[in-house]
Amino acid sequence: MARQPRLTVPGYPHHVIQRGNNRQLIVLDDADRLRLLALLADHAARFKVALHAYVLMDNHFHLLATPETQDGLPQLMQAVGRSYVRYFNNRHGRSGTLWEGRYKSTVIETERYLLACMVYIDLNPVRAGMVAEPAQYPWSSHRHCIGQSVDKLVTTHALLWSLGNTPFAREAAYRELVLAGISPQQQEALTRTALTGWVLGSAAFLKNLQEDTTRRLAPGQRGRPRLPDIPAR
Repeated sequence: MARQPRLTVPGYPHHVIQRGNNRQLIVLDDADRLRLLALLADHAARFKVALHAYVLMDNHFHLLATPETQDGLPQLMQAVGRSYVRYFNNRHGRSGTLWEGRYKSTVIETERYLLACMVYIDLNPVRAGMVAEPAQYPWSSHRHCIGQSVDKLVTTHALLWSLGNTPFAREAAYRELVLAGISPQQQEALTRTALTGWVLGSAAFLKNLQEDTTRRLAPGQRGRPRLPDIPAR
């Protein structure tokens, strides 16, 4: 089966995953992490992509991003990927690829899944057993969202602003969301759709989005199509 073109829709949030080749490390120390974040910041501004949440893990990273243009997100990922590999190979005396092919991404429905995706991203280091709570991990947007730091890489999404009338109220409400976590079903859906490229949203959302693209947005039913019933004579 031919690989589907990656879906990028301006104005919609996208959940992005980029992994190291064969799960190899993509950062070896804090200098690498700082360089990768700097490249994301520079190219996100250049290509007009708002980054709402992120986490840098040892062998992959996640982004929650809204591009202004059709080409903004692919251009961001291509520029960051190429620049970082050159830096990483030069600094560590290596050659060859670093990434596991092209990045994975999907469009998500804002009202239903954006906050869940942010929580999912923040909890990555906890699920990996690296920290007991996300605020202990310095390489994500979590501290920014709960008011413990200011991260210029992050563009706060309007939905987060709706959590409270003051910064303190919003930060407290978001902190409670993260503490509550997400269900196993939500976690599985966020992972699966990002890796497969199928859109994550309600039937109504997919129907509306399908009007803007000819690309298929969800997998079809498996097996042979059911034949129509033939009326008895």
